[in-house]
Order: sequence, then structure tokens, then C-alpha cells
Amino acid sequence: MLSTKSFNFLNLFIIVFLSVLCLMIALPFVLVIIISLTSENSLVHNGYQFFPQEWTTEAYRIVFQKPDPLLNGYMVTIFITVVGTFISLLLTAMTAYPISRMDFRYNRPITFYVFFTMLFNGGLIPFYILMTQYLHLKNSLLALIIPTLLSPFNIMIMKGFLDKISKEIIESAKVDGAKEFRIFFSIILPLSTPALATLGLFIAFGYWNEWYYALLFIDNDKFIPLQLLLVRILQQIEFLANSPMAEVADKIAYANFPTLSVRMAMAILAGGPMVVIFPFFQKYFVKGITVGSLKG
Repeated sequence: MLSTKSFNFLNLFIIVFLSVLCLMIALPFVLVIIISLTSENSLVHNGYQFFPQEWTTEAYRIVFQKPDPLLNGYMVTIFITVVGTFISLLLTAMTAYPISRMDFRYNRPITFYVFFTMLFNGGLIPFYILMTQYLHLKNSLLALIIPTLLSPFNIMIMKGFLDKISKEIIESAKVDGAKEFRIFFSIILPLSTPALATLGLFIAFGYWNEWYYALLFIDNDKFIPLQLLLVRILQQIEFLANSPMAEVADKIAYANFPTLSVRMAMAILAGGPMVVIFPFFQKYFVKGITVGSLKG
């Protein structure tokens, strides 16, 4: 056994190490916030600093100068995140549950089929044709929700968690007369809260950061999510500032545009809400992070 002195030293080392690690993770995000509140002139001359010489909220004033597109982007992103995460979790659990049951005859073939889709897919062109010409989902919010509803990786993780649930619980419920849907919704889902919370967080992050499918399928400004909107704003600003076709007055105006601080302000607006939400899932995340330890 370790002596008390060695044990205390080990605890102190772990605390110091984790504290330094937390600082290394938090400081870049703090720096992004500071840069978004720093004047462009200070950034150009002094670079990125934790204690800038000149503070300003000009970047946020510019971003909120025309709030309607930004608010619309938030509404679209919040909608696809909430709806997509809920449906995706339900479908993932309903797919993983039967293949985790050893008394299900086709659990192994279906498990192999799910795993096989992690290795191969149909390709971008067939996928685009399917979404636009067969499902007719172009310029639709469903085009941002459906493609990522079921992830084979999430299904396999959920299956690994459900494999650990005692089968005697299910047998007892059957003896009491419960049907499969009653067992699933009344017993399995409540027991799977850590796994659902962890996967839900990952799925929500994916929907919140969605821009690729919007780039493929969305032309209507009304359905553009937040991430793609911010990318387009920055691209438009840089194009107007550097294009030889732009008017002289426009070039002068955009040449003095606080590009660096606006980038960081947009990063805060795009990622900030998820950073605020994350601590509420922490107690589930710590337990649910081990759900990926699949059985053989």
C-alpha cells in the first residue's frame, strides 16, 4: 500500500495537472472573447493579447446592425437542433435496442449491416440526386435534418450500452404482462439516460454546426442556418474589400472593416450557446462517456 505522504503527493500532482489542463482548454476561448472586444487597430499593430490597449464593442455593433438575418439563422439552427436531436435519439435507441437483444433472431445480420455502412456509402452524387429529385427536399428544413438522423456510429455506441442492461429486468417485465413497446419506453429509455444524454450532446453539436448540407441543398435565405450565414457574411466582406470590380467608396469602407474582431465575435455568437448548455449535461456526460466500451 502507498504511504500517506506518497498518496497526498499523488493527489496534489493530479490536482495541479488537471488545473493546468483546464487552463489550457479555457484560455483559448477566453482569448477569442477578448479579441472580439479589441479594436482592429490594436490587433493589427500589437497582435492577439490578453490585455489589449484598446477595447471596443464595434464588432458586435456591426454584427447586430442588421439583426434580421442573424435572428433568422438562429431560429433555423435552434429548430433543426431541437427537432433533429429528439428524433435522432429516438430512432437511434429504437434501432439499437432490438439488435442488443440476444433473443432477436436477426440481431447479428442487422448489426453487420449497420457496421458495414460505417465503411462504405453511395457517394455524393447519388445522395444529391436522391435528396433533390426523388425526395424533393431542396430548400427544405428536412434537408438539414434527415441526412444525419441515423448514424451507425451512434447506433453501435447505444447498442454497447444496452448490452449491459440486465436481461432479467426485461424478462420480469414480460412476466408482469408488459409488451415490447411498454418495456422500451418505461424501462429501457429511463435506464439509458446517461447514454442518451451523451449521444444527445454529440448529435446536438452536429446539428448546431450544420453548414455542409445547407450549402448543398439550401438556396432560399429563409432556411439558411447560422453557421452558413456567418461564413457567407465573412466571404462577402472579404470579396468586397479585395475585388477590383468594387466601387472605390465601398473598397475604402471595407478596407477599414474590423475583420479580425468580427470573425471572433461571430465565433462567439455561433458557439457560445452550446458552451452554456454543456454544463447542464455534465453529470450525465461523465458517466455516459464510457458507453463506447463495446462488448465483443
